[in-house]
Amino acid sequence: MPDEHPGRDLKSFVLPEIGQLLETKDPWEPFQLLDPFGKPVQPAAVYLKDMMAADSSPLTPRSYGMDLLRWWRFLWFFGIEWDRAVRGDARDFMLWMKLADKPARVHWRHRGKDPTQIPQPRTQADRPAPGTANPVTGKPTVGKKYAPSTRAHCETVLRTFYDFHLERNTGSLLVNPFPLVRNRRSSRTNEHHNPEKEFQRQRTGLYRPKVPKRIPRRIPDEKYTEVFAGLRSHRDRALLAFWVATGARAEELLTSRQADAIVGQQTIGVIRKGTREYQELPSAPDAFVWLRLYQEEAWKKGVPRGRTQPLWWTLRRPWRPLEYDAARMMFKRANEVLGANWTLHDLRHTATFLLLDDPSMPAVYVQHILGHKYLSTLDIYNRPTRDDVITAGLAHHARQQHRRESPSSAPPAPAYNPESLNVLFGSRLT
Repeated sequence: MPDEHPGRDLKSFVLPEIGQLLETKDPWEPFQLLDPFGKPVQPAAVYLKDMMAADSSPLTPRSYGMDLLRWWRFLWFFGIEWDRAVRGDARDFMLWMKLADKPARVHWRHRGKDPTQIPQPRTQADRPAPGTANPVTGKPTVGKKYAPSTRAHCETVLRTFYDFHLERNTGSLLVNPFPLVRNRRSSRTNEHHNPEKEFQRQRTGLYRPKVPKRIPRRIPDEKYTEVFAGLRSHRDRALLAFWVATGARAEELLTSRQADAIVGQQTIGVIRKGTREYQELPSAPDAFVWLRLYQEEAWKKGVPRGRTQPLWWTLRRPWRPLEYDAARMMFKRANEVLGANWTLHDLRHTATFLLLDDPSMPAVYVQHILGHKYLSTLDIYNRPTRDDVITAGLAHHARQQHRRESPSSAPPAPAYNPESLNVLFGSRLT
């Protein structure tokens, strides 16, 4: 089968919004990849079911399903069968993800309408351009292109998807269109590795991009106070206080029940994201104060009360347990007051920095609180942050400026000590 497609125009290609990834609310099959006619895509369904059997998180099929949907839309547009795709198709797809702009999402209220009748989103003149650094946090804003991490994740998903079906001998699939790096397929990985050194993470996919290492960012104390002051309810203040005090992930804290907040022991229980195990985390007294204020206010309004009831609820009727997307939008609104772009995960980084800054707090305890499998995961917090580097650099220039403005004269040479000379050369020098 020919591998080249000289007539394929990728510059004007726009990924069509056909098909969908449907959330079924069924624990046996939480997500389904549907074709343009609403029928399930069987190769993807088998792959996601096998992933669920491997004890993956329920959110993993959603992440993998979005990458499969993007690839299937590419195949549907060019009329390619999934088991007939060749390396040239994979190359064009990854090249398009690298150079093209991300397709603009159409709100579900505007789907099927005339594009000229869709109102344009309001933009602020002082808002930084997409992909540039935020003036408050220094973090880059969401750009128009696909991020390297997104492209790397997509390449890994598609390569493992085709490896899975090659092992099962599905359809007419003969080769994986997403191959490994050529010079690595002919030899054993790390065959010349020095056993005294750690193994390095290597790129395995031919079309896998290089992903820059991310440096965790903390929210400065003064900025955290401003964000906290911009919150609108006791519930939001309690959530923020618990996130910074416990270091729990955003979705982990939302799994807590009302019986999990034990004021006497000053702990709160959460369900860990990876292991799905229950763990009690120590927290600060202020967090329980805000929690009590929130509960008294919520129970008066009629929020369900009980030991097995969720701890966090929406602020308006009908009462529903608070979900991650709603909590994320809450924190985003508080950020917009300052013009910042911190995320909920930055609160976890802030809590980690606060724990590690305490010399009396052993690192192995911090590892257990954060739920990390390896202690070496904390090494990323030993790297200097952007704020630390800038602060140290400015202090260096200030010291240099101070030396130039007030040069100090060299101290005069001290006179010889006669007693020392007498010891060396005798008393005749005196």
